[in-house]
Amino acid sequence: MSGTGRRRLPRQVREQQIIDAGVRVFSKRGYHAAVVDEIAELADISKPMVYLYFGSKEGLFIACIRREGERLTRGFQEAASAGKSADEQLWAGLSAFFGYVAATRDGWVVLYRQAPEQGGEIAAEVRRQREAVMAAVVELVRSGASGSGALAERGGRDAEFVAHALVGAADSLTGWMADHPGETPDKVTLRLMNMVWVGMRNVLDGEVWVPPDGDSAAGE
Repeated sequence: MSGTGRRRLPRQVREQQIIDAGVRVFSKRGYHAAVVDEIAELADISKPMVYLYFGSKEGLFIACIRREGERLTRGFQEAASAGKSADEQLWAGLSAFFGYVAATRDGWVVLYRQAPEQGGEIAAEVRRQREAVMAAVVELVRSGASGSGALAERGGRDAEFVAHALVGAADSLTGWMADHPGETPDKVTLRLMNMVWVGMRNVLDGEVWVPPDGDSAAGE
């Protein structure tokens, strides 16, 4: 199907249409099995136009990763910033994260299932997007720790540890949520908050657990 004779659109609008089509096809086929012809047809443009805008299939795939990653990070940050307390911020941020997974299923598949299997520039873009998400969560944890003494005094290492634990748990639960369609984003968020927040709150307040033998490494 050719785009010849169709209404001309601003470049930014056309780019988003192509990325929309790319996300759908990459999600369904996987990166290697996806073909540009199908993406062009779905976007209702000519195949050469895809290459004109993105240079290659890899370039389009990277654009898909970048957009979906930025959407996820921005949604998390905006939601968390609306909360007044640390737990409200975490609740709102996690709700936005799982809401993205539920509402943008194709984007999540590309970002979390298809992209991590690739190498080269694709892998580099995946790392950048994951680092952006991690930085947002670390900032949230540090904000919660700033008024609670012990974690603030111990520096950024504990904040990074807590953030990695949260992101790891959220990552793994996206797959679990996909296998349990009856679990809404709010339900999943509530489950995770009840599992991790009480412990995280205690850590923020300076409470630590040590093994029976008193191994000091646990409190370092």
